[in-house]
Amino acid sequence: MKKSLLGILLTSSLVFAGCSNASDEASDANNPQDAAESAAGTEIDPEKIVNQKCSSCHGGDLSGGMGPALSKIGSELSKDEILAVIQNGPGAMPENIIEGEEADAVAEWLAEKK
Repeated sequence: MKKSLLGILLTSSLVFAGCSNASDEASDANNPQDAAESAAGTEIDPEKIVNQKCSSCHGGDLSGGMGPALSKIGSELSKDEILAVIQNGPGAMPENIIEGEEADAVAEWLAEKK
């Protein structure tokens, strides 16, 4: 019983640690050019955002992992439905892992995956 509880707790902590955006914030702090580009309002690169914030759970090629595959998500969900998933974070996925214009750009990019 104790071993199974420990396994559940460990798995849960890995899910939350892998899906956090803390590493992205740290990379901006360590790379002034990235921070300056973000502040300057440069064009949003949804693929880069997905690689930074989603690939740890959904796989680098979006084929799935701890989270479901997203490689053909556009054939299942519309842009608005994908945006709702990003905002509401179903299951173990954190809410608003991506926000604002970035979330909109990622939802549009993923909706094209068919």
